Amino acid sequence: MSRLGKMPSLQRAFVICGMMACSITGLMYLLGHEFQIQRSTLGTHSILAAHGIAAILATLALGSVMPFHIKAGYKSRKQLWSGFSQLGFLATLLISGALLYYGPEEMRDGAIETHWIVGVLFFTIFILHAFTKLRKTSP
Repeated sequence: MSRLGKMPSLQRAFVICGMMACSITGLMYLLGHEFQIQRSTLGTHSILAAHGIAAILATLALGSVMPFHIKAGYKSRKQLWSGFSQLGFLATLLISGALLYYGPEEMRDGAIETHWIVGVLFFTIFILHAFTKLRKTSP
């Protein structure tokens, strides 16, 4: 690791793949279940199960960056807005996801809406945050 806070390439790949897999499966289920786009393919239990498994991997990926990457990013004052907004979005996604399964029935509709709106916002910010370096270093 040449720079403080820079993730090793294997860890960076794990984080990007975990977050992308979770986001993409979530978007697939959102399109199929909520927006009725190819519901028979995208809105299935298999896609929802894949999203749940990907969410576990994404949570592990988040845990892997918390001790060093976040601390170093805070100290360097680089990408603070996108980094900390992602943390807030991920906390909201974890809580709303837990409420979908373990929360009271009265909260389910609000948890669904919160989860997919915040999920779309997170995915957008994650793409910007993860690939900002590539944009700056590309010729």
